[in-house]
Amino acid sequence: MPRVVYVLALGIFAMVTSEFVIAGLMPQMAEGLDATIPEIGYLITVFAVAMAVGGPFLTVALMRLRPRPALLLLFVVFLAGNLMAATATGYGVMVAARVITGVASQAFFGLAVSVSSSLTREEIRGRAISVVMNGLMLGTLLGLPMATFVGGRAGWRAAFWAIAALTVVAAAVTLALVPRLDRPGTGTGIFRDEVRVFRAPRLWLALLTSTLIIGATFSAFSYFNPILTEVSGFDKATVPALLIAYGAATVVGNNVVGRLADRRTVGVQVAGLALNALFLAGFALLADVGAAAVALMVGIGLVGVTMNPAMATRVQRTGNAGPLVNTVHSSFITLGIIIGSSAGGALVGHFGLRAPLWLGAALAVLGLASLLPRAARRGGDPVVALADGPGREPAEERGHRMSGMASSMVSPVVGDDIHGPGRTTG
Repeated sequence: MPRVVYVLALGIFAMVTSEFVIAGLMPQMAEGLDATIPEIGYLITVFAVAMAVGGPFLTVALMRLRPRPALLLLFVVFLAGNLMAATATGYGVMVAARVITGVASQAFFGLAVSVSSSLTREEIRGRAISVVMNGLMLGTLLGLPMATFVGGRAGWRAAFWAIAALTVVAAAVTLALVPRLDRPGTGTGIFRDEVRVFRAPRLWLALLTSTLIIGATFSAFSYFNPILTEVSGFDKATVPALLIAYGAATVVGNNVVGRLADRRTVGVQVAGLALNALFLAGFALLADVGAAAVALMVGIGLVGVTMNPAMATRVQRTGNAGPLVNTVHSSFITLGIIIGSSAGGALVGHFGLRAPLWLGAALAVLGLASLLPRAARRGGDPVVALADGPGREPAEERGHRMSGMASSMVSPVVGDDIHGPGRTTG
């Protein structure tokens, strides 16, 4: 596996830590910015909306740049947003800071996945994406607790200063280790090539499946804390350890899915959605049984957000591996987070804390249903049709050809030996 993939994971780790740091610092930030707890909570939503809406536009603006300068420019924008947050004098400034960091994060996600895909052999792209996505999993597992610890000891502004320092380190490593990459052709031509693939209905269907997978998981994840304390009966001091167990499960699941995603792209999603639906429904039924609640929560961690490598591989095969497709895909993932968390919150007020779990199970079932058109095209037994066999549907074959086109769009300049004898990719 090229070391570039691990470098990109470090950048995503920094950005995910910034995305979720608000959740661990709400009381301190509310006091420091003279705002209410709900207003501070909205800063998480602002970040997510900025990611979903602004990320693709920034990606288009960066298409004329080579990948390494584009990555470094995104680090600069992201750093500026975190410095603004660390020095914010009021709530409005913090909102602006969250918009800036959210837009930069989404564009970085898409470009990072695109670069990792272009620099690895087709048969291990799923594994490469899983390594990059480990930045996301580890950001949740380690980044959030670390930032919360720093903020709790030295004040909430210190947490943003720490993220800014981590961003500088990630940018320096990127500058030192990411090779020079070139984009042949004009920016306008590249843009037309990338936009053209969005005419395919199958691509939109793949994006919808990703939204439902993530929506199912985040409808539950957003409310794990109150469910574990108010329904399952755990002490508040115990919950952080339980959430770390959940985070560890996501790291394990992400690596397992990454190894399966290339050969069983859709089959992995079918299995993940089916198991997630069962785990979510079981959690809803047994939330008041402590041991069962923890086991089912860990199960959700194994098969929820960990579908990312399979989701990205399917989208790339249906569309291409270019940065715009990957950034739009990330926007649809973020849309799933927004839908799951907001709809779950609306249901809590009317039906109690188990309602988000039932919502998650329903979204997982809808995710399975979104895969049925593929089965209909393949014909025969739907279960057999959904399990990836040696062949691929024609759209995916076309996707592979376009993926190859994207690989040439993000290719090493003469003298950069990415797959040469001096480096291994597997």
